[in-house]
Amino acid sequence: MASLPSISISNPQSESQPPIATPAFRAFISRLNATVRHGFSQRRPWLELLDRSSFSRPDSLTEAATRIRRNFSYFRINYISLLALSLALSLLSHPFSLLVLLSLLGAWLFLYLFRPSDQPVVVAGRPFSDREILGILVVSTIVVVFLTSVGSLLISALLVGLGVVCTHGAFRMPEDLFLDDQEPVTSGFLSFLGGAASSAAAAASPAVATRV
Repeated sequence: MASLPSISISNPQSESQPPIATPAFRAFISRLNATVRHGFSQRRPWLELLDRSSFSRPDSLTEAATRIRRNFSYFRINYISLLALSLALSLLSHPFSLLVLLSLLGAWLFLYLFRPSDQPVVVAGRPFSDREILGILVVSTIVVVFLTSVGSLLISALLVGLGVVCTHGAFRMPEDLFLDDQEPVTSGFLSFLGGAASSAAAAASPAVATRV
């Protein structure tokens, strides 16, 4: 019986560290963990978020929009946590979609971003160049996100989460919130998005630069 094709990452000249053990990957995980911890340290008490005495119907769309903006400035960590919870519940209820996304993320991390440049990807004895790997990953991402049920699942989960956040923000009166003493909206857990992206780029840039 013929053997199945194998996928390997190898270096014919020397033995290198696996992608998960590289300093760049460890630095990325460390920065990600520190950013998440810093973000959650600024989370507001959930009882304050759900204080029933602070809810009332807005008189106009303008007032509702103002409430949403001010409440988001104050409860931004809680709101983003609710969005993440909506995504997590949707993915957990669809294990196949979760597996596909994790596989795609792992492929980007270990086959391109954090793979040492001296470790070529070999499939069935044929080495693939970095441009070929990048092209395959880009096409795979487009197919998974736009041509399968995974994309619609993510969009639906985000819409549900945004609906909950906007409804709470519109009906929660922000008059009792001390917004003047708070940090700007772009600080806190929102900086996780930019911080995580910048740390990923900084951590992966040495490996990516060698492939350009």
